[in-house]
Formats: sequence, C-alpha cells, structure tokens
Amino acid sequence: MGQLFTNFRNFAFSGNLVDLAVGLAIGAAFAGVVESLVGDVILPLVAAVFGQPDFDALVLTVNGSQIRYGSFLTAFVSFLLLALTIMFLVQAIRRATGRETAGAQGSRECDHCRSFIPVDASVCMFCTRDVQPLAE
Repeated sequence: MGQLFTNFRNFAFSGNLVDLAVGLAIGAAFAGVVESLVGDVILPLVAAVFGQPDFDALVLTVNGSQIRYGSFLTAFVSFLLLALTIMFLVQAIRRATGRETAGAQGSRECDHCRSFIPVDASVCMFCTRDVQPLAE
C-alpha cells in the first residue's frame, strides 16, 4: 500500500502533470474571457447589423415534432465567431511577443526527393542534393 501511495504521489506531483493542470486552468479562464467577448461584444454587433442577436425562434415542425434549427444556427455562428476571435487574438499575441517570426521556421519539401527538410537548409539531409534555402 505504501508503494502505491508513493507511485501516485510521484505521478500526481510530477512537473509535467502540474504544468498540464496549470495550462488547463489558464485555458479554461481564457475560454471564459473569449466567450464573454463573443457573447457580450461581437454578437450584439452582429445583432445590430442583422437585427437579431440569435436565431432561436426559427423552428421547423414535422409531424408535430419541432426541429429547432435556429438554436443550431446560433451555436454555429457563435462557434465561428469564437474561432475567428481566437485566431485574431493569437495573431496579435504572436506579433506583440515577436514569436511570429520564430513560428515561421519549420519544414518544407525537398525539390528532389520530396522529404521534409528545414526551411533554412541548403543541403537536403536525405538525398544530399543542394537546395535553395527559403529563409536566411
């Protein structure tokens, strides 16, 4: 029983798991902020343009059962706006922190053997042929 407790303690308080827990907590808080931005700022702007904040009233009745496709449309529009807002926020954060240029480094296909090589490579590590670097 002591060995089980020791193994659990080592697992629960290992650095990776604690980092994951912190990342999850920050991610949940960030999601709340972005949802508020979309729900309280962006959707009212959409409502000002289109005259309706949501489409929940749209219902299709088939054989006495209601298909609430308006609720789906509201959720879908909210999702699209949320994804778009997150994309813009991440781009702004990358520009502000200077990480956008570091993120540009990556891999590309070799023109000769089609293997993936770094963008700044001048020689393919697989076929050893000269390639033109894309980044200096």
